[in-house]
Amino acid sequence: MMTLELLKQLAKALAVQFGNDCEVVIHDLTRKSLHKSIVYIENGHITNRKTGDGPSKVVLETMRKDPSKISDHLGYLTKTNDGKTLKSSTIFVREEEGGPIQYILAINFDITNLLYFQDSVRSLISESGEPAVSSYHKEPESICTNVADLLDDLIAQAVAVVGKPASLMSKDERVQAIQFLNNTGAFLITKSGDKVSQYFGISKYTLYSYIKADKN
Repeated sequence: MMTLELLKQLAKALAVQFGNDCEVVIHDLTRKSLHKSIVYIENGHITNRKTGDGPSKVVLETMRKDPSKISDHLGYLTKTNDGKTLKSSTIFVREEEGGPIQYILAINFDITNLLYFQDSVRSLISESGEPAVSSYHKEPESICTNVADLLDDLIAQAVAVVGKPASLMSKDERVQAIQFLNNTGAFLITKSGDKVSQYFGISKYTLYSYIKADKN
């Protein structure tokens, strides 16, 4: 069984192995307060997070999904608020296969300088007149440092999904945005309902009816 102490030992080893550009984070999903889900972190300067900080988007999504359908997410791109690009992997830890997720081990390697170097090399070796192609084209997922910023980011994503400002949304489009927020676990954040209701110009009662419509 993978215990928290063993995970901490592994996290420290990974950080030492790959150096200061490698952040390793442990989220504890067994805690009552998810707002302080980070119980261990190495090289927190990468994302400016520390022990006692809140969950990431992936933590909220994990709490909303069927554990038996969750698998490790490896080698994807993320970004920090100060512009770093990271190559990330998320490992879900449980006592038994298909059982509840107890811990999340996240590895975030800062590849910003490597991307600049790769683009420079590509521009040097490309043929004359051939444009240099960027090292990545998919928009990386943001890593937030606190739950307030995370909620703001999720609301922005919900608006992007609909494709128009909240003030111009129809009822069906507001329902779509609220359902997106519900599916990403936004309402697991304390007092998120108040902020979302105010942002979309609806009452708390209407908000709950939109969430219920998603369940139906």
